[in-house]
Amino acid sequence: MSGERRISRRHTLRAVGAVGTMAWMDSRTHGTELVPAQPPTAVRVHPAIAERVWQTPLIDTHEHLPEERDRLSGAPHPAIKADDWSLLLSHYLNSDLLVAGMSQADYDRFFAPTVDPLDKWQYLAPYWPAVKNTGYGRAVQIALQQLYDVVELSSATVAQVQAGYEATRRPGFYREILCERARIESCQVDAGPFRKSAMPTLLMADINFVGMIAGPNFEGYGKPSGIEVRTLSDWHRVIDWWYDQYGQYAVATKSAHAYARDINYERVPAEAVEAIFSKRLAGDRLTPAEQRSLEDHLFWYAVDKATELQLPIKLHTGYYASHNLMPLDRLRRNPGSAAELCGRAPQSRFVFMHIGYPYYEEMIALAKQYTNAYIDMCWSWIINPVASKDFLKKFLVCAPSNKILPFGGDYIPVEPVVGHAWMARQGIALALSELVEERWMSLADALDLVDPIMHGNARRLFRLEEKTRLLQHVPWS
Repeated sequence: MSGERRISRRHTLRAVGAVGTMAWMDSRTHGTELVPAQPPTAVRVHPAIAERVWQTPLIDTHEHLPEERDRLSGAPHPAIKADDWSLLLSHYLNSDLLVAGMSQADYDRFFAPTVDPLDKWQYLAPYWPAVKNTGYGRAVQIALQQLYDVVELSSATVAQVQAGYEATRRPGFYREILCERARIESCQVDAGPFRKSAMPTLLMADINFVGMIAGPNFEGYGKPSGIEVRTLSDWHRVIDWWYDQYGQYAVATKSAHAYARDINYERVPAEAVEAIFSKRLAGDRLTPAEQRSLEDHLFWYAVDKATELQLPIKLHTGYYASHNLMPLDRLRRNPGSAAELCGRAPQSRFVFMHIGYPYYEEMIALAKQYTNAYIDMCWSWIINPVASKDFLKKFLVCAPSNKILPFGGDYIPVEPVVGHAWMARQGIALALSELVEERWMSLADALDLVDPIMHGNARRLFRLEEKTRLLQHVPWS
C-alpha cells in the first residue's frame, strides 16, 4: 500500500532523540521547548519503542478535512472564516478560548477574514496562557513548530507564523502535512453523505448515515438519489441507493446521532412506523415517542444494509465538541447502550469513537466482552492526552489488542493534524514504555504491538488493501 513508504532517517533520528530523553519536541532554544528535558522522576520512553513508534505509519481513522482544492481556491466552508494563521485555532481550540473567557466580540475579530493577520495576536494574548497547555492548545503548538519552525507563539513570532502559513499552503500541502510530516498512510473522512474525493486513496470516505435516520433529511439524502419519496418503503430505497452506489468505495458508515440522543436503538418493525413516517413526510410534528420509534427503525435498517456490505458502523460516543452544552448524565449511558447494540447485532462490527470520554473504563470492558466492539481513539489525544495514554495502557492489558484503533485527527483544518499525530505517537510510546517499565509485558511483546495497533488493526477492519485497489479507479477521479 502507499503507506509503506520509507520514513526518512532524518525524521526517525529526530523523533527518537527527542522522545528517548522525554523531550517531546526537537527543541532548539533552551528553556522554551514545549516539554523540558527528562525530569528526575519521569518514566523514560524506551529508545527501541520510540524508534519503532516513530518509524511506523499511522492509519488516521477519522477526519473532517475539506478537499485540498477547496482550501486552495477559498471555496466557502461553514467552519473556515479566515484564510490565515488563525485557522489553526478555529477547530476545538476556539471552544477553549470561549470557555477561558474570551468575549464573543474578540472571538469574532480574531477569526474575521477582514482583520489583518498580524493584528490578531492582541485578541488572543490574554487567553493564550490559559489554553496553550490543553490538548487542543498543545496540538496547535506542535503544528506551529513542526510546520513553521516557531517554538513559542507570541507577538514577536506572529509574522513568522503567518509567513509559514502562506508558504505551506500550496498545491500538494495535504500530502506533505499528512504523509511526510505526520507519517499518516491514509485518512478516513466524514464529510456529507459521501465525499467523492480528488485524492481517494489518501482521503478515504465514510458514508454518513445520520441523515438517513435523524429527521430524516429528505433534501440532502432523498434528492440526490432521484427517488420520489411517498412512503416508508421509498425511503428504504433511498437508503439502499446510497449504500449500493457508494458502499464498495466507502471504508465505513458513520453517525454522530449521539449528539441528539443516546444510542439505545430498539428494533422497531416497519409496520409500526409507517404511519409515523407519513406524518413526518407531510410536515406534521411528531411526538418525542414517535420520533424515537422512527429513528430506531431507520437506524437498524441502515445498519443492516451496511452490515450486508461488510462496512463497519462508526458511532460517536462521549464528549461533545463546542462549549456550554454537554448532557453528561446521558453520555454516561453510552457504554451500556453500546453493549446492547452489540448484543442485538452480533454480525455487525461497531466502532465506538472517542473512547466514550470521560467514561472510558466502561469502553474497555465493552471491548473485552463483545467480539463485534471496537474502540477508536480518534479525537481523544487532544481532549485529554494523559487520560488517553492511561486508556491505551489499561486497554492493552485488559482487552484483545486487535480491538483498538489509536488515532484519528478529527480536524477540519489539516495543519493541526500533524500536532495531534505527534501527540498520539508520544502517548503510544509512553503507554508501551510504562507497561514494560512496570513489568506488565516484555519489551519484545511491546515492540510486537506497535504495527498492529498503529495500522494493522485498521487495515484489516476496514479492508484497506481491497478499498485502495478500488479507489485507484473510481469513476469520479
